[in-house]
Amino acid sequence: MALFDDRLMEVSGNVCFDEPMKKHTTFRVGGPAEAFVTPQTVSEAASVIRLCREFGKPYFILGNGSNLLVSDKGYRGVVIRMGRAFGEIRVEGSRMRAGAGAALSQTAVRACGASLSGLEFASGIPGTVGGALVMNAGAYGGEMAQVICGAAVLTKEGEVKHLNRDDLQMGYRKSCILPMSYVVTEAEFVLEPGDEEQICAKMEELAARRKEKQPLEYASAGSTFKRPEGHFAGKLIMEAGLRGLSAGGACVSEKHCGFVVNKGGASAADVLKVCRQVRERVFQKFGVILELEIRLLGEFDPPFEA
Repeated sequence: MALFDDRLMEVSGNVCFDEPMKKHTTFRVGGPAEAFVTPQTVSEAASVIRLCREFGKPYFILGNGSNLLVSDKGYRGVVIRMGRAFGEIRVEGSRMRAGAGAALSQTAVRACGASLSGLEFASGIPGTVGGALVMNAGAYGGEMAQVICGAAVLTKEGEVKHLNRDDLQMGYRKSCILPMSYVVTEAEFVLEPGDEEQICAKMEELAARRKEKQPLEYASAGSTFKRPEGHFAGKLIMEAGLRGLSAGGACVSEKHCGFVVNKGGASAADVLKVCRQVRERVFQKFGVILELEIRLLGEFDPPFEA
């Protein structure tokens, strides 16, 4: 695909080939991406998408890599990183606009500084605004759907489109972004005026709870499984006797069983082996099927069945 590579370098000056994905995920595992592009503008991102479609080349949109497990074999396609160039945050009265590459935690801090309440729950989520919108990220009773009023996206044809809250079709850990193959470029939040000290205190309280209950000392992708209806994934895993279950460098966290962590030197295969064993054992004991919350990228052998 030398022609594709040449064309890719023509439309973007920020291309790497055979880029190790373990450098770009919070799990710190993953083989190389065939091509890794960091566009600097919306038009550049659109050009890359159009080029991929012209050549029939798979592509994947990456934020902070905080909800992602990349195969040890890597990814035979183009990873498009929505990075710092999409990190602008603007406050407009009780509304905020944040680029897809803005850190969700920094967006929450900025809201606090503007005495705007509503994003406290997001202050410890280690993802970007774009990624959070894709999966309607949430924690401690809050979620993106409660504060989002619209977004700008690129369609799979590389055209700019504006979506309102209803258009986004946000539900538990989902939105229309993935099904429609949209790429988030900017999100708009509607927040409530509040007291900066109280907002800050709430964020500090949630940070302390995270530190106490979550295995922040290890690489992970956050909560590994979705919450099953009527249950809590971590509680089911704990009651199935799986605390500390390991394979290679991956294991079920002893601090919070809802997390599979990389204790050092884990491969993607190790992580997925633990996930398979957890799901099998929980189903055997409780008849509940756990669904992955983390996304998988690349080829896994054997495939992880939904």
